[in-house]
Amino acid sequence: MSKLIPLACAAMLASGAAGAQTAPSENPQTPVLGKDGKPVQQVTITGGRQTEMEERRTSTAAKQIYGREELDRNGDSNIGDVLKRLPGVTIGGRPGRGGDVRMRGLGSGYTQVLLNGERPPAGFSMESLSPDQVERIEVMRGPVAEHSTRAIAGTINVVLREGYVQRDKQLKLSDSIEQGRHSPNVSLTVPGKSGKLSYSLSGSIMQNRQHDRGETHNVDTLDDGTVVKEQEVSDRSSGITKGLHLTPRFTYKFENGDTLNLQPFLMANRSDSGSDSTLVQPVGQMAPEYNFADQQSHSSMSFLRGFGNWLHRMDGNAKLDVKFGGGIGRRNSESLRNQYDSAGTLLERFTDTDSTRDRGVNTGGKYTRPLGQGHLLAAGWELEASRREQTKVELDKEGKAQFADSGDNLTADTRRAAVFAQDEWDITPQFGVYLGARWEGIRTSSKRSAGEIENTSKVFSPLLHGVWRIPGHEKDQVRASLTKSYKSPNVQDLIALPALSRLNSATRPDRTGNPDLKPELATGLDFAYEHYIGRSGILSAGGFVRDIDNLIRRELTLRNTELGPRWVSTPGNIGHARTAGIELEAKFKLTEFMTDAPDMDIRSNYSRFRSKVDGIPGPDNRLDQQAKQTANLGLDYRLKAAPLTLGGSYNWTPAIRVQSSLTQTVEVGRKRALDWYALWKFDGRTQLRLSANNVLAEDAIGSNLVYANGLAARADTLNPTFTVWSLRLETKF
Repeated sequence: MSKLIPLACAAMLASGAAGAQTAPSENPQTPVLGKDGKPVQQVTITGGRQTEMEERRTSTAAKQIYGREELDRNGDSNIGDVLKRLPGVTIGGRPGRGGDVRMRGLGSGYTQVLLNGERPPAGFSMESLSPDQVERIEVMRGPVAEHSTRAIAGTINVVLREGYVQRDKQLKLSDSIEQGRHSPNVSLTVPGKSGKLSYSLSGSIMQNRQHDRGETHNVDTLDDGTVVKEQEVSDRSSGITKGLHLTPRFTYKFENGDTLNLQPFLMANRSDSGSDSTLVQPVGQMAPEYNFADQQSHSSMSFLRGFGNWLHRMDGNAKLDVKFGGGIGRRNSESLRNQYDSAGTLLERFTDTDSTRDRGVNTGGKYTRPLGQGHLLAAGWELEASRREQTKVELDKEGKAQFADSGDNLTADTRRAAVFAQDEWDITPQFGVYLGARWEGIRTSSKRSAGEIENTSKVFSPLLHGVWRIPGHEKDQVRASLTKSYKSPNVQDLIALPALSRLNSATRPDRTGNPDLKPELATGLDFAYEHYIGRSGILSAGGFVRDIDNLIRRELTLRNTELGPRWVSTPGNIGHARTAGIELEAKFKLTEFMTDAPDMDIRSNYSRFRSKVDGIPGPDNRLDQQAKQTANLGLDYRLKAAPLTLGGSYNWTPAIRVQSSLTQTVEVGRKRALDWYALWKFDGRTQLRLSANNVLAEDAIGSNLVYANGLAARADTLNPTFTVWSLRLETKF
């Protein structure tokens, strides 16, 4: 289907151009005569939307685009599984359970993730977004002026479903099975047109069932080797989540050529879960906090976000694109936890509730004007205001608050303003340059019982991108970029209410915020050599360097609190760091190299990274959770004797060991994810897909070692992962 989309668009545009001619001739060889009897010059117009690879090739600033073909390839149930196969992209956490999205191995906010070009609302997770609601994914390794430069590692822009590429209604029915638990999903897209109004109504409903278990081994050891405490913790949990996603899109074209686009986005999820924990302590002078605990939890989340833009065309092919939007979000959670001793006597009961409300509005615009062939000037602005209201209560069985601000309302206001300008110019057919600059200011203020908190950051980012198309080699080009980018502290790191750990220790600390954080500032250099193959193939080799100041890291301290001595993790600016790496990518059809080869697509990429944090002893003084390397390999084979396509992908990340501070070392085991699928096309309108994700189902292992005050505290974790089988029927009508 995705291969027919460009052809359908080209046919539609060509037919529209033909219909616009004043006097079309039935015989193309017969000239059309004007009033003076002389032949009228005829112009044949052909057009069509560029393919993803053509857009990548012609863009001056490096940009990779992945459309519906990539999104539909493996029949994934969430965007996170799609992202993990893209070059240089990894997903934190264990396979099948998602985590933060990382480019170049950098997590913790270094990667900017956008939704329709805007930062998504607080609490939004790509794991909760279905690929059926997405039109394409744009990956930019270097920042550009029209998007925020809060992108030290890069930017991933997820563009929601658009209406102009579809003619038929599309229905997708799927069911995923994990450990015998079914998770059905129904997705429907209905395009239409009424006069000058065109629309696409997309939505999906889902239900997800999961069961998890894990083991943790805690050991505290003195310098002389004496074990003072040893614990074995076994955790189990089961839950069910129900969700509704709606992403309609409306486009209205005015008589003067102006266009108005509106795209609401609704996401609503409800979850119920139960868990239990068993704690065995063979060594320890003090009795454990509990021997058995059970917990029941309920949470709900709903986001309503509106995207809109008005496109006004002006003289000289100039245009003004004004964007506007707003949204509200609501998250509620409540849990009841009971803790018992070995005799079954209730020791403690904890009641936790959290109610968070987010709302915000934003506007912006971009004015573009061509200054000649291959020369485009653009400038714009962005304004955003958001507010968070949070009430968090943690009580014990006596009704006593667990921290000083428990039950108090926390309010946080964020104001952001930005202006930018960019000049994209093909100086010669072989050489193009992009000059850009962006100024962005963010102010966050909060009120709570402890007093008012305010944090302000202002960053100016000059940007330079260039591409050289090698003369005599039309398929080869070289790219280079020199940019400034940054990472701003998020609201949680600035003003977060305490998050208490039920088994507080050096390896399980409480977490809190720091209102004095400064943004991290980075100077970046990117370069790449690209060789294009056919319509959709590429061989690419590149590298990057990032020099980072004001690095933010969490620091571990032992504090006296109202609950007694407790370990607390707090973010702080610790100094300077540098990271660099190489990135290789190969994507092609085997038939482009061998005439009689099988009809097979090959996709592969390999990245290798290194980093160093000043002030922390090596050799593992790397940036937080950055792997040394990562690789992906994907194959798609279309059989000639049957309407069957077989494919799969393999993702590999080796074990990670990071000296995160003077006292703490964190290890994460290797991650290998093997996925495969089989696609049977009954006809041009109906197909059936069988897929398996995380076929190897390897255990996720890790360890956390803290050495302080003559005591070494180590926690080793083991969490099983599971294979997910999915069956999906896709039909158009």
